[in-house]
Amino acid sequence: MWLPRQPLPFYLLRQKKALRGAFFILDMSHKIPVSVLVVIHTADLDVLLIERAGQPGFWQSVTGSVDAVDEPLLLTAARELAEETGIVADGHDIVLRDWNLSNVYEIYPIWRHRYAPGVTRNTEHVFSVQVPRDIAVTLSPREHLQHAWLPYLAAADRCFSSSNAEAILQLPAMTGLARPT
Repeated sequence: MWLPRQPLPFYLLRQKKALRGAFFILDMSHKIPVSVLVVIHTADLDVLLIERAGQPGFWQSVTGSVDAVDEPLLLTAARELAEETGIVADGHDIVLRDWNLSNVYEIYPIWRHRYAPGVTRNTEHVFSVQVPRDIAVTLSPREHLQHAWLPYLAAADRCFSSSNAEAILQLPAMTGLARPT
């Protein structure tokens, strides 16, 4: 059985049809259980959170799954950042930072129907991006209701996802930034 933390054999990455595993079929119409988490923050460690349209009260950073098993994670992070907030990582002023950190977690039962039968765990790769506080944020109304800038401790408290909250709490250590006193 293929698990998210085990890479697929290279020759399978190029196939467009369903990938057959020992215990289930990874159908390309299902979400791939590999995703990114992008924590958006300012130099003062204010964090941008967005509220999901389908689950009011569910606040999070930018998240999203890879579109193909061979899509580079940095590309996934840049795509999701732009799709969900309108912020474009240009590689000069707005630079995504790969934390080289991943979380493996149980997929919430409410979302398991999006994945192939038998898939219950997701591997989430953590990124961050520092932006100016006055950057324009354009949400997709289909996906999100509103956004809020919060000091990083308050942002961690508001997050629904424990892995998202933990990533936010690691911001000072991972970025070398400190909140002004």
